[in-house]
Amino acid sequence: MSTQTTNAAARMAGGTKTYGSGDTEVHALDGVDVEFERGRFTAIMGPSGSGKSTLMHCSAGLDDLTSGTVHIGDVELGSLSERDLTLLRRDRIGFVFQAYNLLPTLTARENLTLPLDLAGTKPDPGWLVEVIESVGIQDRLGHRPSELSGGQQQRVAVARALVSRPEIVFADEPTGNLDSVTGGEVLDFLRSAVDDLGQTLVVVTHDASAAARADRVLFLADGMIVDELVDPEADAILDRIKAIGG
Repeated sequence: MSTQTTNAAARMAGGTKTYGSGDTEVHALDGVDVEFERGRFTAIMGPSGSGKSTLMHCSAGLDDLTSGTVHIGDVELGSLSERDLTLLRRDRIGFVFQAYNLLPTLTARENLTLPLDLAGTKPDPGWLVEVIESVGIQDRLGHRPSELSGGQQQRVAVARALVSRPEIVFADEPTGNLDSVTGGEVLDFLRSAVDDLGQTLVVVTHDASAAARADRVLFLADGMIVDELVDPEADAILDRIKAIGG
C-alpha cells in the first residue's frame, strides 16, 4: 500500500492495456498517466476505439492493466485480492452506466439502497434524503422501473451510485439512452453532485454539451491522452475533437 499523500481520488501511472498478441496486438491504453482530483468533474472524450471506456474500466478496477498501477485514494489496486477488490469497488466507488441496471421487481427506493443492503449496512438518513432530493425523485420512490421514464430510471441509478458516499463515481455514457432534454437534466444532477455534495466524478462521453459541464476534459487518441481542456466550452471541445479525428 502506498504511503504517498495525494488529492487524487483515483490515479493511474504508466497504464497500458494490451489485447491479443503478434499481428493482432492492440494497445487500448499506451502509457497513460492521469489523476482524478477530489471534488472535480472530469470528462473523457475521444474517437471510437480511442480507449475511453478501457481507461474508465481500468481506473475503476473493473479490468486489469497489462502494466502500470492504479490507485483509489492511497490503495494500489494490483495489491488487492479479488475479494478485497470487490469490496473496495462496492464501498468506495460508484458506477453509472448507459443501461440503468435497475432490478425490475424492486421499487426505486429499494434499487437505490440495494448496494448498502447487500453490504449489510444502512444509509445515513440525512445523506439519503439529500441524495434523493438532489436528483429529484422524491415522488417516485415507491414506483418500479417499468413505471418510470428513462430519465427517472437514470436518476435512480445516479442516486444509487451516490448513496454509499463513494470516493469517486465513474459514469460511462450515462445519457446515451436519453433524449437531449432528459440527458441534460441528468447531467445537471451529476454536476450538482460535484458542486453541492462534494462528489468526485469521471464521465466517459461523446457529447460535447455533456463534457462542457465538466471542470476539465481529457482527450484520448490511440490509447494515449493527447490533449486537455480546463473549464471547457462546447465550441472549444468540438474544435479539439475535430483536430484529433473524433
